[in-house]
This record gives sequence, C-alpha cells and structure tokens, in this order.
Amino acid sequence: MIRIIGIDPGSRRTGYGIVDMSGGTINYVTSGIVRLPEGSLPERLQLIFDAVSQLVEEYKPMVMGIEDVFFARDPRAALKLGQARGAAILAGTNAKLPVSEYSPRSVKLAVVGTGAADKKQVQMMVTSLLKLPSEPSEDAADALAVAICHGHSMRTQKIMSGAGVKGFARGRLK
Repeated sequence: MIRIIGIDPGSRRTGYGIVDMSGGTINYVTSGIVRLPEGSLPERLQLIFDAVSQLVEEYKPMVMGIEDVFFARDPRAALKLGQARGAAILAGTNAKLPVSEYSPRSVKLAVVGTGAADKKQVQMMVTSLLKLPSEPSEDAADALAVAICHGHSMRTQKIMSGAGVKGFARGRLK
C-alpha cells in the first residue's frame, strides 16, 4: 500500500486530498481546503507551507502529486500561483517526499477520461471512484484527482518497468 497526497495549489485556497493505493484499488483517506486569510503573500505562503507540512506529518504520505500552473488571469496571478505551488512543493521535499507535477489536462484525462472535463465532471468522477457519500468541494476534488492521477501514473510505470520498458519520452515509449 502507498499513501499519496495530492495538492491543488492556490494563493487564496489550496486543496488537498490523501488516498491509499493498493494494487489497482484507491481508497479515500481525507481531503479539504487550506483557506488563506487576507494578508501579505509571504504570510499566506508560510501558511501553505505549514499546513502541508502538518498534513504530511499527520498522515505520513509516501509521495506527493501537485497540479502544475497552466493558466492565470494575468502575469501577477500566475506568479502568485507559482509561489503557492513552491510553498507546497517545499513542504513535501522538506519531508523527503518524491514530488511529481501534473498538468490540469493530464489530471482530468486520468480521472474523467477527457482532458477537457469541467470542474463538475471532476467532482462527480472523484466522488464515484472513491465511493464518497457526497461531492467534495472543487478544490478538494481537484486535489483528490491529482492524487488519483499520480496513483495511476505510478501503477503504469510499475507495469511498464516490469515489461522491460524504461519510460516514456514525449508520449512515446523509450
């Protein structure tokens, strides 16, 4: 069994989701949102770092998946999002976790089956795949989707390495 933490970073709300994966089975552990109060960006980045560090310490994941930056309203927003990602990544690497990054399109493709899925479709599929009693919030669902995507990616890599394939290069087998 491997425990995976998924992170959907944001400078106002950072979603997290933790799942356990054993073989092809993925089980829900916990999820939620780190809501960041008004304040300076450095203070909010410290809160992201502290919250992710606390989650890692409490739930002891073995790996981390995080969503990559793909779009922002303006360059300043993109920079803030990148800094929020950095705070979360640093919390993971500080705890010696391997960290993998996934584009939003890759996450949606892994969970919904199409890279063009909307947030509601992601919520519905996460709820279904993890057999949750109710839909998690958008940010928590996105983080759980990242964790699920990472679990599928790890499983695929394990299968491929067992078949003698060393990896992928731009979508092609090496």
